[in-house]
Amino acid sequence: MVDTQLIPRGIRDERVLAAMRKVPRHLFVPEYIRHSAYDDMALPIGEDQTISQPYMVAIMTELLELKGDEKVLEIGTGSGYQAAVLAELAGEVYTIERISELADRAKSKLAEIGYGNAHVIVSDGTKGLEDAAPFDRIIITAAAPKIPDPLIDQLKEGGIIVAPVGERFSQMLIKGRKEKGVLIEEYHTPCVFVPLVGEYGWRG
Repeated sequence: MVDTQLIPRGIRDERVLAAMRKVPRHLFVPEYIRHSAYDDMALPIGEDQTISQPYMVAIMTELLELKGDEKVLEIGTGSGYQAAVLAELAGEVYTIERISELADRAKSKLAEIGYGNAHVIVSDGTKGLEDAAPFDRIIITAAAPKIPDPLIDQLKEGGIIVAPVGERFSQMLIKGRKEKGVLIEEYHTPCVFVPLVGEYGWRG
């Protein structure tokens, strides 16, 4: 996966590549499709949600510029795979999932593998997590019509947020760095994610 999908497409961060090699992706997908776990595609995980394509996980993680001691907020736990990759690369990971069945499954899997620095919360992720703010990095793993204001507020000055932003069925991956309270945005690759549902996202 790393050698055939990630490196040829320009993923260069050695820490990201090492994390992608280490985290057992097949453990985060349903058993009936585990044979496809390392294929170049998103896969269904139930509840109309997906585990993202490996390349998308890698590029979003690389854009976060993680050094090892950051406090990261992830919006959209899903399978827990992205949280596991983040847990390899950051100090503490707080990950929010609105669907309790997925959150419970991810929490068990992360604990089973040994990622004690990944904390799963059931909540409306578009509101962020005020109790643990501010965050050095924020990653949104669902399609947002715009980056929710509470998340910008909960991002540290100089911090980075990465998110797919756009229409419901077509988005652009955005990297924003907070400077003087405002996000300075860069635009990266087109993408398609499931919708970010919540008070500051899509309405169901």
